[in-house]
Amino acid sequence: MKDKMDNEKRSRKRKLRNILIIVCALIVAAVLFMDALTLACGKRIVEAADLDEGYDCILILGAGVRDDGSPTLMLADRLDQGLALYQQGAAPKIIVSGDHGSSGYDEVNTMKAYLVERGVPSEDVFMDHAGFSTYDSLYRARDIFQAQKLVIVTQKYHLYRALYIADKLGLDTVGVAADTQRYRGQFYRDMREIAARCKDVLQCVFMPEPALLGEVIPVFGNGDATND
Repeated sequence: MKDKMDNEKRSRKRKLRNILIIVCALIVAAVLFMDALTLACGKRIVEAADLDEGYDCILILGAGVRDDGSPTLMLADRLDQGLALYQQGAAPKIIVSGDHGSSGYDEVNTMKAYLVERGVPSEDVFMDHAGFSTYDSLYRARDIFQAQKLVIVTQKYHLYRALYIADKLGLDTVGVAADTQRYRGQFYRDMREIAARCKDVLQCVFMPEPALLGEVIPVFGNGDATND
C-alpha cells in the first residue's frame, strides 16, 4: 500500500514538473516571438545622410533630465541628432515628447529650450507634455499633433520598438539612431527592453488610448501653442 502511494506521489510530481516545463517553454517562445516582431522593424532604421526630405516632423523621444534640469547624456544625444536632421531639412517641425506629469519633473521644456538655444525657432518645436511611454508618444503624435510621416529619433535599442508601434498605428516612419557611445547601464536597459517590447506588442493588439489625450494641435501650425 505504501509503495503504491509513493508511486502515485512520484507520478504527480513528474506530471507537475512536465507541466511547468511546458509552461516555461511556451513563455520563452512567446517572448522570443514578440522580440523578433519588433526587431524586424530594424529595416526602417536609416542613416541621417540617406534620409529623404518631406517628413511632417522629427519626433524626439524623452530620456530623462537631471536634478538641475539639464538633459541626461542619452537625451542630449537624441536632441543633437534631431537638431542635425532639422538643419539638413528632413522636416520643418520637431515634436519633443516626454514626461511632464508634475511641476517638479519636466522633460519637454528642457528639450525645447535645448533646441531653441541652438537656433531652432520656438514656433517649430512642439512639446508633447504627456509622452509618458513610447506608445503614448506615438499615439499622441498621430491623434493630437496630426502627424502621419515622421522621423523618430532615439537610441538604436529603443528604435525597434518605436518603429513597431508606429507601424501598428498606421504611421509612415523611419528611425535615425542617436548613439554616440556605449551608455552606462546599457546592459540593464537591453534586458528591460525585452520586457518592454513584449508589453508594447500586446498593447498594439488591444490599442488602448493613452493616459491623456486632449485638444488637437496640428504639427503644421505654431509650436508655441504647446508652451505652458
